[in-house]
Amino acid sequence: MIAPGKPARILLIDSNVLFTKRLGDALRREGFEVSTATQAAFALTTLEYNAPSVIVCSTNMREMGALEMARIIHADPKNASLPIIAMGDGSQRALMESFQAGCDDYIDRHLSPAVIANHIKNIVISKVEGFQPTQMLGQADTSLSGNLTHHDITGVMQMLGQARQTGALTINAGETDGVLFYDAGEITHAECGSLFGDEAVLHILKSCVQVGSGVYKFIYGATSAQRTVLRSAALVPGSKNVSSSCRRAAVSTFGSARERASGSAAAYTSA
Repeated sequence: MIAPGKPARILLIDSNVLFTKRLGDALRREGFEVSTATQAAFALTTLEYNAPSVIVCSTNMREMGALEMARIIHADPKNASLPIIAMGDGSQRALMESFQAGCDDYIDRHLSPAVIANHIKNIVISKVEGFQPTQMLGQADTSLSGNLTHHDITGVMQMLGQARQTGALTINAGETDGVLFYDAGEITHAECGSLFGDEAVLHILKSCVQVGSGVYKFIYGATSAQRTVLRSAALVPGSKNVSSSCRRAAVSTFGSARERASGSAAAYTSA
C-alpha cells in the first residue's frame, strides 16, 4: 500500500486531541498526508473505502488499541500487508507485546513529535526499500535489554526474527554466556563457551529455559563475518536435546526470515 514516489497517507489514531494535532503537524512537515481518528473501532470502518498507507495507533486506547487492531487487520487478507506502528509507554514489555501482536514497529509515545515523525519516516522508507529502520538509528535510541526472570528468551528471539533485526544478542543465564548474531532477522552465527553454530544456539535455549533467570542485551547493527548456524540442526524432528518450547522458538526464528534476508541485508548494506 506504500507506492514509491508518492506521498504516503498516515492514519493517526490517538485519544489525546492535542497530541494528535502536534504529531500530525510533525508528520506533514515530513511530507506525509495525515488523517486522524480518536477511536480505533471507527477507524477500522474507514479501511474499506479509504485505506491509508500506514496506521499509527496508540496502545493505551480505551476500547481498542494498536495490539487489537493489528490482530484484526492482519486477519483480513485484503489488509494483511497494511503496516501498523504502535505507540506506547516505551517499556521493553510493551515493545515485545507489540511485535508479538503483529505490529511492524513500536515507538515510545513520550518522545517529541518531531522524533516520532522522523522514526515513522524511516519505517516508511524501510517498507519501500526493504531494510529495517532501527538499524539506522543510534544505539542509545534503540537499545534492547532486560531480565530473563520477566522476559523469556524465546519471546525475545521471536521478536527479533519477526522484526528482521540485525545485531548481536548477548545472553548471560547462570553459567551460560553466549552471543547470537542476527542478519535481517536470521541467526547467522552463535558462540557459547567452546560451542559454535547450531550447537551453541540449542545450548543457549536449553540453558535459559532450565535456569529461568539471567540478563540479555541486543546490540543493534553488530555483525559477524562468520556464518556457523545452519537451519537443519535446529529443526531436526523429534530432537531430544531441546524442549518443545525451544524448538518452537528455533523454528520461528530460523524460518521465514531466511527467504527475505538476502534482499534486506543487501539494501541495508548499500544504504
